[in-house]
Amino acid sequence: MISLEIRRSNLVFNLAEALWYFSGRGDLEYISYYAPGIRRFVLGSDALTGTAYGPRIFTFGPSRLDQWASVVETLREDPDTKRAVVQIYRPEELTVPGNPDVACTIGLQFLARNDRLNLVTYMRANDAYRGIASDIFSFTFLQELMARELGLEVGRYTHMVGSLHLYEPDVGPARRLVASPHDQGATRDRMPDMPSGDQRPYVKRVMQIEEGLREDAVRLGVSEIMTLDLPEYWRQVVAVFELYRRCKHHTCADDDGLLGELYPLYRHLMVNRFPKLSSDPQAKAAVS
Repeated sequence: MISLEIRRSNLVFNLAEALWYFSGRGDLEYISYYAPGIRRFVLGSDALTGTAYGPRIFTFGPSRLDQWASVVETLREDPDTKRAVVQIYRPEELTVPGNPDVACTIGLQFLARNDRLNLVTYMRANDAYRGIASDIFSFTFLQELMARELGLEVGRYTHMVGSLHLYEPDVGPARRLVASPHDQGATRDRMPDMPSGDQRPYVKRVMQIEEGLREDAVRLGVSEIMTLDLPEYWRQVVAVFELYRRCKHHTCADDDGLLGELYPLYRHLMVNRFPKLSSDPQAKAAVS
């Protein structure tokens, strides 16, 4: 996570996108709630193709191959293997006329070395200001999920890009970012560690709750979130989604002090992205 104040990192979207991938989904309804602008990449359907990596990971090609499961099995049988690769890019994407949604990621290579799980990501192209930050978050999130399932520590992450580009509308923000003090408004707080073991049961439960929050059919207070049948790590994710629901559907009010229950990094990022969350005295006290 980039915690610089000027960068205004979107923790909500980062978590939502990573879970979108890990849930094997490609639906526009879900991801556009967190990133409305993504609708411009859809080619005549209600689902994304190239941008949606989840179906590529879990139901790839005509055989609907679960690449995640095959990589897990391969690494368990031969921890020294160099074949634990998840393919994302598909060559037939180039044959679709006017396709605005071609996968930027070629593949992910998992390498187990010295009881640590390393990940190398190969990109054909990457947006240097917006896309790269989201991609590195999502792929290291997947790396940690895979490491926990295999019982390994998280190792090194390597991000390789064939063509790194900066879009014209981002030139000004990028210049301001480079010119700002490197630690202005930043925090030394880090992402928390995931619990051990296979995270899929927890993710399934989180996504069930997320749907209700996204539709504004469920509203959760502090006590409801803190007593969910989930590890603290995943309860915090639900709390982030609940705060976003309040900002998306209502007035961003933190009238029950939920903001103060977040991990320090999460609290920092949420206030930086959604300043109205700290506009009432109770929230301000929690942040301080």
